[in-house]
Amino acid sequence: MAKLKIRPLDDRVVVSPLEAEQRTAGGIVLPDSAKERPQRGTVVAVGPGKLLDSGKRAELAVAVGDQVIYGKYGGTDIEVGGDDVKVLRESDILAKVVE
Repeated sequence: MAKLKIRPLDDRVVVSPLEAEQRTAGGIVLPDSAKERPQRGTVVAVGPGKLLDSGKRAELAVAVGDQVIYGKYGGTDIEVGGDDVKVLRESDILAKVVE
C-alpha cells in the first residue's frame, strides 16, 4: 500500500482489510453480493492513544503492520488515495493474529 495521507486521532486505528474469499471450499465462484465482509486486516496507521484524565496518553496494544481481527460491522469504511480502508477504535479490534 502506498504511503497513506491520513493520521488517525486518539485511539483510532486505520486497517487495510484483506480481500474476501473468491471461491468456496468446494470451488464455487462467489459473486460480489454473496461474499462475506472481511473481518481481518493489516494495521496501516495508529493514533497517539486515548487521552486519560491525568492528561497522559494510553498506549495502544496494536502497531503498524499487525494483523488484526475486528467486528464484521465495526468501524467506518473510507477511501484514501484510491485504497479502501477501515477506521476503527482500538476497542473495536477483537484480537491480534499471532503467527
